[in-house]
Amino acid sequence: MAAKSLPPDRILVIEDEPEIAEMLKLNLEAEGFQAETAGDGGAGLAIQESRPADLIVLDLMLPRVGGMEVLHILRRRRDPVPVLILTARTGDADLLQGLAQGADDYLGKPFSTLELIARIRAILRRTRNQESQPRILRSGPFRINFLQLDVHRGRTNLNLTLREFRLLEVLLSNPGRVNSRQELLNMAWDPDGKPMPKTVDVHIGTLRKKLGDTDKSPFIQTLDREGYRWMLPVTPEAG
Repeated sequence: MAAKSLPPDRILVIEDEPEIAEMLKLNLEAEGFQAETAGDGGAGLAIQESRPADLIVLDLMLPRVGGMEVLHILRRRRDPVPVLILTARTGDADLLQGLAQGADDYLGKPFSTLELIARIRAILRRTRNQESQPRILRSGPFRINFLQLDVHRGRTNLNLTLREFRLLEVLLSNPGRVNSRQELLNMAWDPDGKPMPKTVDVHIGTLRKKLGDTDKSPFIQTLDREGYRWMLPVTPEAG
């Protein structure tokens, strides 16, 4: 009996320029994806709530509900859908804000369609690989649930962004071992992306604050020229 083929990945493109949106839709469908478009942030959020996509391509400069607000609402809903930002903004502050809000990658306009497709495939490949990992870990006061993508300290949900969660995941996979900034970039960001080493410091800073980390008793130890390491033992939660 022949194995059933998997349905195509669904990509939601939230882009207010009709020509760009239609071009992306046609190219994505030509590459075997199922694509849907929305012309503003509110419409995109409504589509995602009713017909969840496997990945969202999100323009920042949207009418009514802007791209950053869309991203904020998605993460506030605890929607783990990967998001690739399209932006004409090239300033570090804008890009770091998007990454800190939980975006997975970004691509500046004008962009190469081939590069966009490559990044989409890399993001989807990475998220699929995460499915084979242990579902729940315990480390000190923390309970890390990979199925629900959340971290609790006692009864308090720390509300990590997807990027913070991914960084924590890398640190937990090597407790006691120093992870250089470049290693964290390679493992927590997509290989086709172009993040900067200081991006790691920004995200580690927000992660430490949410964990309740202190310099006197750190969960994440900072070694200035070397990188970061997780200081607590890590064990799977007993089933």
